[in-house]
Amino acid sequence: MFREITKKGTNGLGVLTVALVVLAVGVQRVIAGAQGESPLNAIVGVFIILASVLGLAGLYTVQPNDGKVLTLFGEYVGTVRGAGLFWANPFYTKKRISLRVRNFETAKLKVNDNHSNPIEIGAIVVWKVVDTAEAMFEVDDYSHFVVMQSEAAVRALAQTYPYDAHGQEAVALSTHPAEVSKSLQQAVADRLLKAGVEVIEARISHLAYAPEIASAMLRRQQAAAIIAARSKIVEGAVSMVENALELISAKGLVTLDEERKASMVSNLLVVLCSDRDAQPVVNTGSLYS
Repeated sequence: MFREITKKGTNGLGVLTVALVVLAVGVQRVIAGAQGESPLNAIVGVFIILASVLGLAGLYTVQPNDGKVLTLFGEYVGTVRGAGLFWANPFYTKKRISLRVRNFETAKLKVNDNHSNPIEIGAIVVWKVVDTAEAMFEVDDYSHFVVMQSEAAVRALAQTYPYDAHGQEAVALSTHPAEVSKSLQQAVADRLLKAGVEVIEARISHLAYAPEIASAMLRRQQAAAIIAARSKIVEGAVSMVENALELISAKGLVTLDEERKASMVSNLLVVLCSDRDAQPVVNTGSLYS
């Protein structure tokens, strides 16, 4: 595998100055030869001009947070990262690679979750190149590679977790964004490691049930919410009835046998759990008649 070789670039300002001076000398000799002096001056001047032009061809610039990958006849030489004007062998091939932080949003992918429910999911991936040699030589197009591998990681993640959690400890796409984002970032980073790319952040940007089951799942969520609310109401009502019986017994307000206790518990539960206001009933007899 290729590994980046950091190369210190030769200062280009000095080379530029010398090349311009040499070019001026060559032009002066050519002009002198054309004006009747020794033809040798013109020939030497031509060679001097060619040498200066060849020297100027080796100049290149590196923008801030960029890198230039240098190769010589197909052989990797090194990478220059520092910003400025530099000079290198004119026969070097110089290819630019951006080292800036980049991000993109995947398409909205349709995939089945861990419970085989069709869902739509999309993600945002923030990344940057950290090894220019791997990015240039290990993959054909590192930008396209990042996109394709990120979408593959999102698909795999969606199939690992359910959309909704069915238990207190279950990790789900919709209820545990931090855990899901951490898993997604690790999955994308593992796939992009060979391309010299570091994944800074990866998170879900779009999550929804597929249109064909969205209405059914909405009804299921509403039913689950109603059941949870009813369970909480019943739990609170039972606690209140228990406290009421304990207070009556502790203060000796009235002595209740088991049948009267059952009747009282039933009435209190109806009052506390009902969706409507209780309607008072006047009992003109007794419990037993």
